Amino acid sequence: MIQFADEAVIRVVSGHGGNGCASFRREKYIPDGGPNGGDGGRGGDVIFCVRKNLRTLSHLRFHPVFKAKNGQDGMSWNRYGKDGEDIVIPVPPGTTIRDNKTGDLIHDFTTESEDEQFLFLRGGNGGWGNVHFKSSTNQAPRRANKGELGEERELRVELSIMADIGLVGFPNAGKSSLLDMFTNARPKIAPYPFTTKIPNLGVLHVDSDTDLIIADIPGIIEGASEGAGLGIRFLKHISRTACLIFMIDCSDENCFSSYSALLRELETFDSSLLEKKRIVLCNKIDEEGALQNALIVKDNIFNVDKNIPVIPISVLARTNIEEAKQEIVKMVLQDLNLKKSENEQKNAFLEGRSVDESMETQFPGSE
Repeated sequence: MIQFADEAVIRVVSGHGGNGCASFRREKYIPDGGPNGGDGGRGGDVIFCVRKNLRTLSHLRFHPVFKAKNGQDGMSWNRYGKDGEDIVIPVPPGTTIRDNKTGDLIHDFTTESEDEQFLFLRGGNGGWGNVHFKSSTNQAPRRANKGELGEERELRVELSIMADIGLVGFPNAGKSSLLDMFTNARPKIAPYPFTTKIPNLGVLHVDSDTDLIIADIPGIIEGASEGAGLGIRFLKHISRTACLIFMIDCSDENCFSSYSALLRELETFDSSLLEKKRIVLCNKIDEEGALQNALIVKDNIFNVDKNIPVIPISVLARTNIEEAKQEIVKMVLQDLNLKKSENEQKNAFLEGRSVDESMETQFPGSE
């Protein structure tokens, strides 16, 4: 089994440049030939790149040092040394790179494009051979430059899963069962808390052109924002999602307080999480008294915010599952279309065109 890892501390080193060569032609009948020392090769670079098939940083955790090759030294007869090979470090989408000492953000891989590469450290330049130092006053230079040293940095690499929807809730609320029903994921499901110990991803197929990624986050407990339980380690994985699904176990008579506790944990960890669109699914209404509890939760939420959909469901009995699915898809697509529209307006502005001009270009002749 591949271990899930969302953090790793690594040391990266770019290659040293090769030394220049100091040599002279020594041939028969030419005992005092001129300089012919070649240049040293350039050291290899340190490059990060995105790989869509990666979902964890375990390959970095167990390989903490990444070093590019050094450039080869120059040689006689004006032969240049070979450049050192680059070291290419693959990372999954959603990876951030920070300086391990200062915590400063260096780069954030926010796309899934495998064309995205980040050249982090350049290798040292190769040293000049003595052929470069020949002059009218110095016909036999014995000087050759040493290659430049490479750079070395210690980095903290962190992964925040790229997903459209985040599933949050207390342990045993039914999140994994819902993910199993909606998507092609097959998470471990059992009738006891903390079955999910790592984030699970599933693909919700909408139509031939649209798939949505759902992330099932391991069960939150009170104090998670301060590190209790799995705590901050997994809360960060909902930071990039477009929308949130709150799963509430309504077989528990304290279910509304559970919803309030979830809001407090998210706000304490990152208040911007509360600005995300959300839907509340009141699960287990097939159990005695749960439907009444669900209706109480719905009324209480409706009194606070009428725009939050609250749907009583039973994953086990498949009650209202299709309604919940349609509401989730509608919510996510609205958010994605809004962001797309905002990006189009921004691009139109940057190109020096008004939004109206941009729309006229797309729909010429429209009134």
